[in-house]
Amino acid sequence: MTVALFLIAGLMLGSAGVALLLRNLIHSALLLVASWAGVAAFYLWAGAEFVAFAQILVYVGAISMVVLFAVLLTRQGLEISRPVEPDAQWRAFSAITVGACLAAVLGSAILSTKLPAATATAPTLSVKDTGLELMNHHGAALLIVGLILTVALLGATVLAATDKPQKTEDAA
Repeated sequence: MTVALFLIAGLMLGSAGVALLLRNLIHSALLLVASWAGVAAFYLWAGAEFVAFAQILVYVGAISMVVLFAVLLTRQGLEISRPVEPDAQWRAFSAITVGACLAAVLGSAILSTKLPAATATAPTLSVKDTGLELMNHHGAALLIVGLILTVALLGATVLAATDKPQKTEDAA
């Protein structure tokens, strides 16, 4: 059981870390998809099947496609895709500082949390019951969010697909 958790954590952290280091946006977006799939695998490992399937549908399916379309539709040419030389030492220092601060905040929150007694039992709820509960009360909100994402994607397509006037040269 613990080996599976470490493999899942390695997949998530490794793909997210490599996505941060790459300069190619397409490769970074695809590695981000792998990281989101790792989160879904963690949910499956933890026994939250409905949340895992929602993670796959929403993040791995929909959000990753929106990110890929946005990257592909907004690239103007080779000038923009040329790699920019980063200030590597400053970026590394900033990343380590922010990571240490986040680890300190999370660590203090974990250590100060009082856990309930081991005799408490979790409610038994099947995936079907969870889905019915969510869709009965939050079905309209889910449809509205889907509509907003669709309109945003169509708007990005229209904005990125505007015709540019072509340069004409006089053959004199």
